[in-house]
Amino acid sequence: MFAVVKTGGKQYKVAQGDVIQVEKLDGEAGASVDLSEVLMVCDGAKVTAGTPVVAGASVSAEIVSQSRTGKLIIFKKKRRQNYRRKFNHRQWFTVLKITAIKAK
Repeated sequence: MFAVVKTGGKQYKVAQGDVIQVEKLDGEAGASVDLSEVLMVCDGAKVTAGTPVVAGASVSAEIVSQSRTGKLIIFKKKRRQNYRRKFNHRQWFTVLKITAIKAK
């Protein structure tokens, strides 16, 4: 059994026991999270697609950790203008472990 969920503007194909990395969600490590935007549920040969979400379906997950990605360097330059700017950015993310998929 697997499901397609939407969180943080992205879609993820998940099954029970999977560990995924998503955009930052509120909560501490060990807390439980319920993902309610389920776009599709597949149970063997039975496929249920939502319009746009599957009614009554949800995915339960446990927060494993909160962390940040590696450093991303942003460098701007205009030639012959003596204009150079250097910035960096580290995006927050949450690691989730899928515990259950509930379909109606």
